[in-house]
Formats: sequence, C-alpha cells, structure tokens
Amino acid sequence: MNESQERERVLESSDSNRHARPLRYAQSVAFDAPFPLQRGGCLPDLTVVYETYGKLNAAGDNAVLMCHALSGDSHVARHDEADDPGWWDLVVGPGRAIDTDRYFVICPNLLGGCRGTTGPNSLNPATGRPYGADFPVITVADMVEAQRLLLDRLGIERLRCAVGSSLGGFMVLDWATRLPDRLAGALVLAAAPRLTSQALAFDIVARNAIIRDPHFHGGQYYDHPAGPVVGLALARMLGHITYLSREAMMQKFDANRLRPHDIQTQFETKFSVGSYLAYQADRFGERFDANSYLTLSMALDLFDLGATPAELAANLARSRCRWLLISFSTDWLFPAFQSRELVGTLLAHGRPVSYCNVASDCGHDAFLLPDDLASYGDLMRSFLANLEAVPDPSADRCTADGCACDTENHSLTSIFHHHHRLDYDHIVELIPPGASVLDLGCGSGGLLARLRGRGHERLVGVELDERALRTCVCRGLDVVQDDVNRGLPDFADRQFDFVVLSQTLQTVMDVRRVLREMLRVGRRAVVSFPNLGYHKLRRQLAEEGRAPRVFPGEGYHWYNTPNVRFLTLADFEQLCRDEGYTILQRLALDTATDRPVDHDPNLDADVAIAVLSR
Repeated sequence: MNESQERERVLESSDSNRHARPLRYAQSVAFDAPFPLQRGGCLPDLTVVYETYGKLNAAGDNAVLMCHALSGDSHVARHDEADDPGWWDLVVGPGRAIDTDRYFVICPNLLGGCRGTTGPNSLNPATGRPYGADFPVITVADMVEAQRLLLDRLGIERLRCAVGSSLGGFMVLDWATRLPDRLAGALVLAAAPRLTSQALAFDIVARNAIIRDPHFHGGQYYDHPAGPVVGLALARMLGHITYLSREAMMQKFDANRLRPHDIQTQFETKFSVGSYLAYQADRFGERFDANSYLTLSMALDLFDLGATPAELAANLARSRCRWLLISFSTDWLFPAFQSRELVGTLLAHGRPVSYCNVASDCGHDAFLLPDDLASYGDLMRSFLANLEAVPDPSADRCTADGCACDTENHSLTSIFHHHHRLDYDHIVELIPPGASVLDLGCGSGGLLARLRGRGHERLVGVELDERALRTCVCRGLDVVQDDVNRGLPDFADRQFDFVVLSQTLQTVMDVRRVLREMLRVGRRAVVSFPNLGYHKLRRQLAEEGRAPRVFPGEGYHWYNTPNVRFLTLADFEQLCRDEGYTILQRLALDTATDRPVDHDPNLDADVAIAVLSR
C-alpha cells in the first residue's frame, strides 16, 4: 500500500460517500395545509424531498421505507453507474440485502433536515427569510408524520417494512407503535428505547459548541459572511468519537499515532487521530447546516419510548408487525443492553421478534461499513424475504435469494449427523399438534422448522451462535440471540406449552437454574441429552483409558468439546427426584438402530428424552 492509499484508508469513514452536490434523482412533494407539531405550534406548509428505487408492484405490497440517521439524506444509494454514491450502497441496490429489483424503496429527507425537506434553512413564509432559530422544536413523531403524508400521496397504504438505524431506528419504533397497521415488518439497527444519559451528554456538548460559536448569531447566520463552522466542526468531532469503538480507533490510529496526515485545517493535527477528526469535521461543514444539527439532535434526545418497563411495555404492545433488531457488540452509543430491553419486552408480550448482537469491532458505525456486512446484510435480506411469505413446509431451504448463510449449519451443541437429527423425530411426536414451543439452543432451527411444517404457529428459538441464528432467520423463524445460562428473564410465566432443550443440557453451566426456568416459562419441558452411561462410551474410558467421544468419528475431543457436563440417564433421573420434577414420559434410544431401549436403558441407550412437569 503506497502513501496515498494509506492516507485514504485512515481518513476514510462512514461519511466518505456523502456530499453537498445536487441530488439529480430527488423528487419533491408540497403540502400546502398547516402541519401541526407534537409539542405545539405548526408549520404553515411542508415540503418533503425523497428518492425512490425499484418499482411498486401491482399489489402495492413491496414498499420499503428507509429512515436515515441524523447526518444522512434521501440519497441512500446510486440510481445508476453515473450517479454519485449513496450513504448505504452496501445494503440498497440490485441484488443487495434490500434488493431494488424486488422492493420499491423510498427514502425521504427528514423533517428538519437540510437537503430539501422543510427545515431551518427553508424559507419562512412569514418573513421571506430562512427560519433559522425560529424553526420550531420537532420530534421523531413529527418526522414520521411527514413520512406518512408522503406515503399517502404516493398511494402506499401499508409498508412491507420500515428500516432504520440510530435516529432512523427511533423512527421505525415510532412507526411500529403509533401507526401499527401501516407496516408488516420493523427492522431496527443500532437503536434503543431512548438515549442513555451518556449519549445525551455528548449531544448537549455538541449543541453548546454550535450555539457558543461567535458566528452563530442567534441562529440567524444565513445572511452573514460566515456561519458557526467551528462549532459545527467540533460537534461532528464529538459525533465521530461516539461512532467508533475503542477497538476500531486502536486499529485505525495506533500504528501511526504520531504521524498525522498533512491536511489544511484550523484544528490540531499533532496526532493521527486528530488529523482524522479535523478532516471529517471540515468535510461535514461543507454539506450540513448547523441549525439542522441542533434541530435533529434535539429530536433524537427527546425521543422516549418508555422511561419505565411498564411504559415501554404499553407502547410496544401496540405493535402488530414482525420485528428484527440488530445491535453491534462494540457500539457504546447504543449499547446492546438497550436492544435487549426492546427484545425482552416484545418477547414478554408475545410479539414475533428476532434479534442478533453482531460481533463487531466497528462500534456504532458498523451498520454503515463493509466489515460485518455478511452478518447484518444476510439477516436483513432474510427478514425482508420472509415477511408475510408462505413458509416452505420442509423449512430446510433458505427463502432469501442470494443469502450466504449455510442452511446445514448446526449449533456447536449438536452431536448428531448434520443431515438428520433423530431426536427431533421423537420430540415432535411428544409435542401435541398446535402447541406453542420455545426451543432453547435451537441451532439452525431444525426442530422449529419441523414443528412449523406440522402447523404450529407460536414458535420461538433461543440460540447463542450467530451463524446458526442467521440460518434460522433465513428460514423465516423467530429466534433471539441469548445464552440460556442467563436464565429466561425475557419470558413470562407459563408463556409456552412446551420449552425444549435438545442436546444442550450437557453444555449448560447452571443446570438446576435452567430447568427451573424452563418449567416456569413452559407448562412442560422436553429435555434430550447424550447418555454417557452408554456401554460403548463406558468401554472407551474403562478399557481404552480414553475420554469418551460422543458418537466417535464426529464427536468432540476432550480438548474442544463444548460439553461441560457428562451425565447419565440415571444421573438425570436422580436430579429430577431431588428437585421434585415429575418425568411424565421418558424415551431411551439406540440411535445407531433408531430403536427405543426398554431393558437397562442406562447401559444400552445413547440418547435420552424426557418430558417434565413440576
């Protein structure tokens, strides 16, 4: 890599494709009636600038609304090779996760923005000058209401999905809870019920940097030679710090910490991270309006879907759509625990939701960068493809064209042949038709897929492995990422008829806790596990002096096994007696012959399945 390429790499950011050039494919719609605002007052009229991609189908059910973040605009992607890059070309376009050959994509510039939609730099009809500081306080609900008016004008009654991240994620939350009948799916990335106080503090400092700039002129700077470019630049520097993770900054700047790039700027550039921040800040000032930054950041800060669990539950309970929530492991601006608050509340109220905390080093900006596209892109593609789709009864193929997930992938807890889980055949027979089922450690969703093919409707999986979870979403299943060792705090008492733990018990750290939780959440529990009392495994230890390998030839070695418990059928039965659980049904299997074992099952069966109740 030469010096020029290295400079470009270090200075590159999620802002790299954004610009102030005219948007050649932007469209505009004007609403002449007064536009009332949530916090009082109204705008005398409203203009919304937007861009569209793809075609609305005859049924009108393939529309996808893109809700952009604070510094975005309507130009989400290129329209053709001659067009300027968009801010989410990674995700939106022909054959991409949001496939414009398949969906009609609409991306409006936000109310309060500075790229054509009515905002502080728009002319105030009362004065003939830009609104400036006279632009009223707006909220996320006001932004969504402007989007609703646009969709009504376009003749779109119901969205296939609303998609948004960060501030855009707030808008999707508002769509799903305040206009629940207008969308089939809600896809939320890197968002939360409300900002943390830490995130709020950064916005407060950013706004103070702008309003204390000597060129702010009380917000009426449009007819002055210079505006608050320094204050806006400082605000953007703060923003970029919050968008990156510690890991990303170390990777980007540590190797050349004292070798900053030579750029023309008024800001400090002693360190490489300083030249990066100065470069991003100066570029931002070329395309963004300081009053819009104040307006949009205040709307971001005012958003609150629920300050208490009861308030959050009341709001989310109004939703009628399917949900996909994605967080990123190093995002400290919108940390994963906030996404989990949303997921837990949706689960407790029986709403269909999938969730993944994507392992990433990129911080909040991860959804704009290519590093983890294989994870979040496949999740998005699969979720959209399966919205309102009729599931494949076999459920063993991916329904999302172009998805890279492996439908034959299984969780690390699986000890069976990858193409057929014999214990699933028997577990399905033990569960009555139509029963609701929660599958813990569901792997790639094989059991849930079989149950769905049999007509079960209320099916939810819990899986820790990210790759297996992606396969579940690809199959159209509702699966959330979690560690069963945490218990099941997101689920209500007696929420399911059956809770299943198949071939996962041996990986559990706190067995007693997990069994208690299964029988709290479910009326019945089904547990299957490998029986280490099986005669072939006994011989491996007794005669060969070797650690038993469950299913030799594809079982784990002692040094790479996820199994932390080595139990026998007799051990499990004793635990049930000690805990006061009733074994309603017990099935011992010789999986080599797929036959039940009645005589001395602790010796002759390699797998045990039990149905438990309190």
